[in-house]
Parts: sequence; C-alpha cells; structure tokens
Amino acid sequence: MKSTLIRQDSDRLAEVVVRGMQEKKAADIVVLDLKELKNAVADYFVICSASSDTQLDAIARSVEEEVEKLTGQSPWQTEGRMQREWVLLDYVDVVVHIFLRDRRQFYALEELWGDANIKYVEEAASAV
Repeated sequence: MKSTLIRQDSDRLAEVVVRGMQEKKAADIVVLDLKELKNAVADYFVICSASSDTQLDAIARSVEEEVEKLTGQSPWQTEGRMQREWVLLDYVDVVVHIFLRDRRQFYALEELWGDANIKYVEEAASAV
C-alpha cells in the first residue's frame, strides 16, 4: 500500500514541477519515468532547457515556489546555482534538471537513461 502512495506522490510532484517550468517558458521539457528501471536513483527526472542564466534561475525559483505552494515540499538538496549552467533540485523521488541549452546537449541525460519511458511535454501555445 505504501509504495502505491509513494508512486502517486511522485507522479503528482512531477506534474507540479512541469507546471513550474511552464510558468517561466522553459523549453524542451522532458519527463523520464525511471520507476521500472533497476537501480534508478529516483522515480522521475524532469529536464528542461533555459535560453539564459537569468531564465535558468527564474525557472528554478518557479519550480520551488510551485512545489512549495501545492505540496508543501522543499528540495532536499540543490546544486549549481552559483555556476548558473545546470541547476539540480533534488526532491528525492523527483530530480529536476534545468540546463542552459549547450550544457544539456553536452551532458545528454536523456541518452544516459535511454531505457526510461520518456514523455515529451508539449509547449504551451502562446496567446495571439
């Protein structure tokens, strides 16, 4: 029973993270479902790209605010804020990766976790 609740919590958390990314117009949002992989470090990796270090910081703050507001959780650990190329927000079951575009291509996390179920999040249509 507990594992089902944990999975539902991580499913919801991944959705909230995506919403926080979308609030700041993150690009190329991808959700890697790692739940079925042996030795996976989390249930989900949620990855996106930013076009500048300013946007990268704004996306990270937006994700933190959205998660705090809707789930009451704060990241267990954060990395990369000072370097402003790749920010990692670790919510234990969901790990958030926010990259500058060139850093994302360099590290290619989607390829490293190629066995995962990958969901590509459609970009929200802009109002005209």
